[in-house]
Amino acid sequence: MIPSPQHDIAGVPLDSMATPMPVFPGHGAQAGSGPHGIRRIGPARRAVLLFGTVTILAACGDGGTAGRAPEGICRGESLFGRPSSNTGLDASQCTDTCPDCDGGPFSPPAYDEAFVAGLRAWRLLDPPSPVHANPYDSPPALPAADTRVCAVRIEDPEERTYRLETWPGARAAAEAGAIMTHDGACGVCSDLESLAVYAEVGDLTQPVRRCAVVGLLLGEERNLKCLYRIGFNAACASIWYWNTVNTRAACQDLCLQQVGDPYHTPDGALNDCLRCDEERSGPVFKAVAGRTRRNSGLATALCRPCAEVRPLSHRYE
Repeated sequence: MIPSPQHDIAGVPLDSMATPMPVFPGHGAQAGSGPHGIRRIGPARRAVLLFGTVTILAACGDGGTAGRAPEGICRGESLFGRPSSNTGLDASQCTDTCPDCDGGPFSPPAYDEAFVAGLRAWRLLDPPSPVHANPYDSPPALPAADTRVCAVRIEDPEERTYRLETWPGARAAAEAGAIMTHDGACGVCSDLESLAVYAEVGDLTQPVRRCAVVGLLLGEERNLKCLYRIGFNAACASIWYWNTVNTRAACQDLCLQQVGDPYHTPDGALNDCLRCDEERSGPVFKAVAGRTRRNSGLATALCRPCAEVRPLSHRYE
């Protein structure tokens, strides 16, 4: 008997995600505060915080991995990624190949412009709503181990419509004719439009940096509109925004000390700022967003141990 998929978004009902609620408990909005209780700051202080914020943003969208699905895994501590000038590592330390995976070495395909355009041509039925309330105030359940996967169910190939379904594992999804799109439960960034952004932009730091400038100077609404221009839809952009708010609160002082530092230290570890983001904001981001770059098998300028990467090639035609 084929199990039925779970249609919720990472255990969080869509209507509850869209319900406004107070944020930063105990620190409600006061005179001189902006949206969601974020205090307004002067231009000089904005400039200082900006540099810390853009460093923080390098890890957004790549939340920690709580557990592994039993089918199709990689092993080992070899670093997987595509280093950029911001990475701090070279190709001898980080490559886009994981040598020890089920079925042999894993290297993601080259996702070209035609592939990205094809992803954007698909239309998700019943898409999730934006996250209007700060999910870090009431975090969703974070399982110690998670074997679920998010899969695409093609509804009409001619109209290019699809639905997203959470399945207990990759094998169950495949047996039901669904196409796995990432490890873990579906969330607000699980759609193919968000996958197109992740596949197209190997290092999101620079475009998100511009959005941070806009947000700090002009507020939340303009920050979100800037994220839309990168390619994110309203639902996915909303969790990127909340991740930034939480990491700024949790890691700001640490990140201000590492302005301009490479993402990685010479031994391959994340720098202290990005590690703080990983630990303090990553788990909730992953639970709400669903899709991250590493659980989708995408190589980026942030290098990750192969054991945290899902070996996955994307094809939805």
